[in-house]
Amino acid sequence: MPANSKYLTSSGWQRFGKISAGILGGYLVAQTAHLALAAYLDHVVILITATFSLFIVWAVLIILAFLARNPWKIWSLYLAISIVFSVFIYLAPPLETLPS
Repeated sequence: MPANSKYLTSSGWQRFGKISAGILGGYLVAQTAHLALAAYLDHVVILITATFSLFIVWAVLIILAFLARNPWKIWSLYLAISIVFSVFIYLAPPLETLPS
C-alpha cells in the first residue's frame, strides 16, 4: 500500500534540508556531545566508547530530523546544541600533562 501523499514532502528544498540536517547536523551534535564529555570526564574511556555510542546517537538524531515538520528549525536546533557543546569544550580545564 503506497504512502498517503499528504504526508510526503513535496518540496525538494525541504527534503534536502531534512536529509542534510539528519546526516550533517546530527553528526555534528553527536560528535560535539562526545567531545564535551571527553573534556570533563576520562577522555580515553569516552573516546573509546564513542565509536559505538556516537553511531547510536547519530541514528536517533537522523530519525528526529525526519520527524520534524520544518527542516530549518531542526537545523537551527542542531546548530544551537552544537554551539553550546562547543562552548563547554572551549571552557573545559586543560588536561594535566603527564610527568615524563
